[in-house]
Amino acid sequence: KMMITNWTDEHTAKFQKDMFTVKHNLNETGLFTDEALVELLDKHPRSHLDVCTIADHDVYQAKFRTGDVRDVDGKTLIEAARAGSIWMNLREAMNMHSEYKLVLDAMYADLAKLSGKRQFNARGSVLITCPTAQTPYHCDPTETILWHVHGKKRMYLYPRTEEYLPDEGYERVLYCDNEDYLPYDEKLEHGATVFDLTENDMITWPLNAPHRVENSSFCVSVTAEYASPQSGFKNAVMYTHAVMRQKAGLTPSWGTTSYPGKVVKAVTGRVLRKAGVLSSMKEQDEVTFTIDKSSPGYIKDITPFVRNF
Repeated sequence: KMMITNWTDEHTAKFQKDMFTVKHNLNETGLFTDEALVELLDKHPRSHLDVCTIADHDVYQAKFRTGDVRDVDGKTLIEAARAGSIWMNLREAMNMHSEYKLVLDAMYADLAKLSGKRQFNARGSVLITCPTAQTPYHCDPTETILWHVHGKKRMYLYPRTEEYLPDEGYERVLYCDNEDYLPYDEKLEHGATVFDLTENDMITWPLNAPHRVENSSFCVSVTAEYASPQSGFKNAVMYTHAVMRQKAGLTPSWGTTSYPGKVVKAVTGRVLRKAGVLSSMKEQDEVTFTIDKSSPGYIKDITPFVRNF
């Protein structure tokens, strides 16, 4: 039985070039019920679990706070996500646990067959988010697909022009690693395309298209990313540009660099990135709270420390 249920030739033509939704049947696997997610959380390594809350109410440029949940069980985490103000990202859960890996392999085997693209080497994470969760304006440096399973989510997608995706903002996404936000201004809303996602909607969009997300209920989704030749090439070029901007005060531009120039910069960028030339510019991930049933929104402030797990 196919995991994607209503793919057409029109979707094949649009894939990776445009944004659209199709339907899938992930909820039929039984792997995304509260009970299954409790079990998954209990066995998923805490080194690959991000539990966050928003630091303030400024939705678009808000900072996420990181939590320490090494001693918190899965049942309490699900309760906190349903009742409180946290979201959880079980990084690579779809790859690390055999029953989920079978499903991920089936999802992308079907996508390869339907789209005519080669087999994907996807990394799949499980997102569990509270009813008030909002993901600020950002972009992904790899090809990304959201397979929404439960709940209601509104997604805003934007063009990839310099106005919406400035080179300097994108470069920062590459060298900061744990931060993929872009500068946001309300006037960007005139270019937004809005999708209301409900159970079993899969949404796909072109590489790097900026987006933001608003929940209106408790939500469960799978977010899966994969590198493509296009993303690898662009990211290597842009890393070179980041080094030129940060270390030499230059103002390189993706849009005005010739293709031969990009080829040279891509080779250079792979070397520079491997050498970690901009690694000192990464922001440290500070842990500032834990989950506690008796605290408002399940959030209990703790003495901040740099994440070491």
